[in-house]
Amino acid sequence: MKGLHLLKRARGSRIKKTRIGRGNGSGIGSYSGKGIKGQRARAGGRSGITARSMRQYLLRIPKVRGKGFKPQSSSYAIVTLGQLQTHFNDGEAVTLHHLRHKQLLSGMSEVKILSGGELSKKLEIQAHAFSASAKAQIEKAGGTATVIAASEKKKK
Repeated sequence: MKGLHLLKRARGSRIKKTRIGRGNGSGIGSYSGKGIKGQRARAGGRSGITARSMRQYLLRIPKVRGKGFKPQSSSYAIVTLGQLQTHFNDGEAVTLHHLRHKQLLSGMSEVKILSGGELSKKLEIQAHAFSASAKAQIEKAGGTATVIAASEKKKK
């Protein structure tokens, strides 16, 4: 007949407690999983360490100024009047499409015309911005400088 004295626990239901600091043969000897020296390795040393709050932590980190700190102004692709002089013929229209076709623009969407070089050809130029001296040179040569509106920027 079976009795209560014959019952045994299920295998693996109780795990033996790991005894640390009982020599290197135990697998957890010498430093006993505490590393080498320092406050955390000593008896009663852990209580003195408190976790810093996130605000203090963030204030201590040196800030690298970058994309998030700069004003979100648009950057222009620069095209000079000297480039327009060499790449376009007299009486031609200069648009973003033509500038990309002649490889004066890489992939930037906004274009600014600056007065680098001389312009003697009559050109009809469309761009997002012009420098004052560039606009004066274009009009002096008999051409027109048209500023592209913000609504047209988004369409292209």
